[in-house]
Amino acid sequence: MQLTLEFGGGLELLCDSVKIHDVNVIPNNEVDKLTMKDLLVWVRTNVIKERPEMFMKDDSVRPGVLVLVNDCDWELSGQLDTPLEEKDVVVFISTLHGG
Repeated sequence: MQLTLEFGGGLELLCDSVKIHDVNVIPNNEVDKLTMKDLLVWVRTNVIKERPEMFMKDDSVRPGVLVLVNDCDWELSGQLDTPLEEKDVVVFISTLHGG
């Protein structure tokens, strides 16, 4: 499944400072459906290059990370159970900044 992943607000630093990733994620379940929970596991393994604990806590993103799926807050679409489709755009933005 072709997806575009975008990282901002400092999260790109965990991905070798690359903000936009065009990826192909293959669902590894029997129904060939991909959810945000599946994607987060894949991102932690394949995209995050350092300090994954700054991106994820347990099986979800850390508090303070805004997640948008096609410009819609994932809290409105089911969070970890949000279904993903071909060519979706998933954005991760850290809302926590030093200052």
